[in-house]
Amino acid sequence: FRICELENQNRSIHQSQNATTLNGIIANSEEMLNICRQIEKVAPTSATTLLLGESGTGKELLARAVHSLSLRADKPFVAINCAAIPENLLESELFGYEKGAFTGAARQTPGKIEYADGGTLFLDEIGDLSPALQAKLLRFLQERVVERVGGRKQISVDVRIVCATNQDLKKLIENDKFRTDLFYRISEVSIVIPPLRERQGDSIVLAQAFLRERTPAGGRRIRGFSSDALRAMQAYEWPGNIRELENKVNGAIIMADGKYVTASDLGLPDDENEMEFINLRTARSQVEQKAIKRALGISGGNLSKAAELLGVTRPTLYDLLAKHDIKSPD
Repeated sequence: FRICELENQNRSIHQSQNATTLNGIIANSEEMLNICRQIEKVAPTSATTLLLGESGTGKELLARAVHSLSLRADKPFVAINCAAIPENLLESELFGYEKGAFTGAARQTPGKIEYADGGTLFLDEIGDLSPALQAKLLRFLQERVVERVGGRKQISVDVRIVCATNQDLKKLIENDKFRTDLFYRISEVSIVIPPLRERQGDSIVLAQAFLRERTPAGGRRIRGFSSDALRAMQAYEWPGNIRELENKVNGAIIMADGKYVTASDLGLPDDENEMEFINLRTARSQVEQKAIKRALGISGGNLSKAAELLGVTRPTLYDLLAKHDIKSPD
């Protein structure tokens, strides 16, 4: 019976994940469904879009969704991480360079902006841009022309810009680390992506999706997650967001001995008292028990005072004591 119950529970979670229509986006929470609706509205426009959110929340995936739903979907989507490339190389990566512009520049090379012509350029971690590159990017956004490093020719480029960062740009502006004029240029539409801990139920549907993707077709079949794993995933804060969840599921598939991934396989604590994956009747019963015991403690065991605190009659309190098998102080 227990195995059948687990399979039904896992099947129900799998079926509930189809709540979003955006390609590649798996979400069931109202918070993320609202983000998807915002993406669907902004995508067909030409608005420069800024995606804000913690690392690992899926900003690049949402940027790709903006592109795929736009009129530029058949043109290139070019992504560049501004924090991953050294400052002295980032300028030539973005704007390209002419032959002989610097040591090692053996031939003329277009930059990422030119490669994205007609399509979408995704600038990830834009908060890490140096002041000099911020000024050059601002000029491009204003004039829509680029000059390669070492060159003088102005090249017109038609590209839609989508930016992302996990930093607080307004705080960077206050500390003179980010240009105010650039901020207004890149944030015609700003979308704040909630962290995984604020997306009720999304950790479960995402974990199910990762499990199906990673389970070998001809290998040992894992049917889903055990109750303690579901409980642990719901209770965990996920500081690394979706990226951390994906890594833990990948590791759990390797470590699992049985047909169901457990909290131990995931490397997560299972505090059954902290949060239970339970039905409403059980939850209501637990809340009643805690309220009764607290009222009895506050009233010093006086049933009349306890009943008054609980907002019930004394006979009703007797019934509740019997229902929850709580010994009467009388």
